[in-house]
Amino acid sequence: MKKVKYFYNTNTLRYEKLVTPLRVKLLRVFSFIAAVAVTGFLFMQIAYRYFPSANEKKLLQENERIQDKFDLVQQEIQQMSKQLREIEKRDNEVYRSIFEASPIPDSARAKMMEKQQEERLIATLSDKELNTSIINQIKNLSSRLFAQSKSFNAVENMVKNKEALLAATPAIQPVSNKDLNRLASGFGYRIDPVYKTTKFHAGLDFAAPQGSPVYATADGVVELAGNTGNGYGNHVVINHGFSYETLYGHMVRIKARAGQKVRRGEVIGWVGSTGKSTGPHLHYEVHKNGREINPIYFFYNDLTPEQFDRLLKIAATGNQSFD
Repeated sequence: MKKVKYFYNTNTLRYEKLVTPLRVKLLRVFSFIAAVAVTGFLFMQIAYRYFPSANEKKLLQENERIQDKFDLVQQEIQQMSKQLREIEKRDNEVYRSIFEASPIPDSARAKMMEKQQEERLIATLSDKELNTSIINQIKNLSSRLFAQSKSFNAVENMVKNKEALLAATPAIQPVSNKDLNRLASGFGYRIDPVYKTTKFHAGLDFAAPQGSPVYATADGVVELAGNTGNGYGNHVVINHGFSYETLYGHMVRIKARAGQKVRRGEVIGWVGSTGKSTGPHLHYEVHKNGREINPIYFFYNDLTPEQFDRLLKIAATGNQSFD
């Protein structure tokens, strides 16, 4: 039975039946529904957060495993990248320096700034973007490894050619000069013995008795042997390969012939005074890439440091040349 409520009306001095307006009833209903909805939503949030379902637990565990794997892969990629940078640095600064080779240009390898930008973007990427980023990093490493592999192949070829390079590099004096008293004129500007003017002297003059043996200073092939009227008289030019050439001038007689292969220390002729010469001597030049360079730096095979220092001082004397 529905309860009926009454209230005492002070105006009429009677008990009257309490009637609730419709709008108040509706307001109460809406308030109740809203409270139930809010309470239900809060319970659902708490339940989802702290009491996940079995499927959600499985997904969360799978996500954690994927994240752990990603972190591990990322660490390995960073470690590989670090090691590869060290190899690249060693390749440029050590291996290629030893063999006088140009370093690999940065364009052939991944640029450092691009790699750093990729690493900074990792934290803000979605799962799909993370996968793409990992793939790109692996491609980047593969490209750098391929370039480095080609570089090491080139270095390996340099190692194989190093013995040939050493044999082809001028390394002894062209005449017997153990007591260092035969070097008469050095490389650079000297007084011309004929015209008495200052002129560039492109080699070294070794004063020696006529008929003294002249030795090839490195392995090579005789490119020219004879008198071409250029002032060198009877002279020999040897092509040693690796951009090296040597010239031996003013010989009284030539033993070597054009096209002949010669070894370091082999006699190629004898000292004389042919051509533009004022006395028996050997004019000796070293060319690298077609340019004359000071031969004084190519006697390291038969001189001690003390002897080289003494020879260097003798060669620096600004005297008159023999040719």
